[in-house]
Amino acid sequence: MPSRKPPFVWLLEKEWRELLVSKSWWVLLIAMGPLVGVSFIGAVHTYAEVSAGQGGETLSPLIGIWGPTFSACELAAVFLLPFVAIRMLAGDRQSGAMKLELQQGMSPLWRVAAKSLILLAGWLLAMAPALIALLLWKLYGGTLWAPELAALLAGHILNALLTIALGTATASLTEHPSTAAILTLAVTIGTWILNFFGAIQGGFWERAASYTPAAMVAEFQHGLVRLSTVLVSLTLVAAGLALTAVWIRLGVTLRRRAMEAAALTILATAAVFASVTATPNWDLSESRGNSFPRAEERQLRTLRQPLRIEVHLAPEDPRRADLELQALSKLRRVLPGLRVDYVAATSSGLFEQTRPGYGEIRYYLGGRSTMSRVTTAEGVLESIWSVAGIEPPKTDDDTVFRGHPLAVQATGAAELFCAVWPVSILAGALLVRRRFL
Repeated sequence: MPSRKPPFVWLLEKEWRELLVSKSWWVLLIAMGPLVGVSFIGAVHTYAEVSAGQGGETLSPLIGIWGPTFSACELAAVFLLPFVAIRMLAGDRQSGAMKLELQQGMSPLWRVAAKSLILLAGWLLAMAPALIALLLWKLYGGTLWAPELAALLAGHILNALLTIALGTATASLTEHPSTAAILTLAVTIGTWILNFFGAIQGGFWERAASYTPAAMVAEFQHGLVRLSTVLVSLTLVAAGLALTAVWIRLGVTLRRRAMEAAALTILATAAVFASVTATPNWDLSESRGNSFPRAEERQLRTLRQPLRIEVHLAPEDPRRADLELQALSKLRRVLPGLRVDYVAATSSGLFEQTRPGYGEIRYYLGGRSTMSRVTTAEGVLESIWSVAGIEPPKTDDDTVFRGHPLAVQATGAAELFCAVWPVSILAGALLVRRRFL
């Protein structure tokens, strides 16, 4: 008998039942407990050691606890979640369930949307151990800062959506799940190569690497939300799901699907290039670790002429990475029109050390210039005030982040994440599969 439920609701229920009997999803759930547990216990141990030392006054739970703990979610999204997504789409093709979906008269986009919603719900359930770690930290006496935690969760959910879009797209393009898994892994490794190439070559490649999933998650884990990153990620998610919808249409010729996929790729590429021009960004971290002090930022925004910085450091020179992390990344947030030119004859700079001018950082503003070799945030700001001919602002000590040191042990975490969680999930898997199989 045909179902009396709306087709979309029927499909959601069908996909949910298939997720509940999916071995790959239960494996993901079981693995998340130990992964999060090991990360959380190690982070708490390190945090306690630093808190008991001399550096505890600047400790941020976001960097010391939540970044390392939620890295388990990033690892699971890369190596485990794709198999769940591939299994959901490829399994329908192999079992013949896709033909039953066609009988409901739904468009491919609605079918893909239903599968994606169920996969996202499955991922949110898989993140439960990380949320339990939040509760444990609070019970230990730790502090929580809602804005930075919201940014952290949003980043990992966005990363999961990228994985789901990639997994469903590769599953629709290939005939066998193993081929889709290999293709997904190849794309993931390709993003890692892009990150490495960007670090070596700089320039365009460095900027392109900043939009890879790993770089995107790293930004959110530091409480930094860039509108361009969000738009690029959502564009790639939409493109991946749309490509899936194009390719799962049975009965449509290969030539037509290929032409539509090519048009979709061109449209997505144009949307990505438009998205990277968005400049708004927000530092949601409690420590404001991605920003200069507010007084300095207000002073920087008063600069009416474009600032250009010429950096004579090779891509592999550690001073260049320090300069980028400590100062230039923060400066770009305040001055979107900032121009930074890197000058180097080699990638390592090993044979340039004795060359006159190597290691210099030159600042140009309104016909004036100055030079420095200091790569710290304080040194860069001092050079900017000098070349601009203005007095540095006074910093209010009351606004300085004092940190949240806490020397505690992760009591009960090992038993909870490595014993109670896996056993509970395994028992739940046996009960659920017995009911639906």
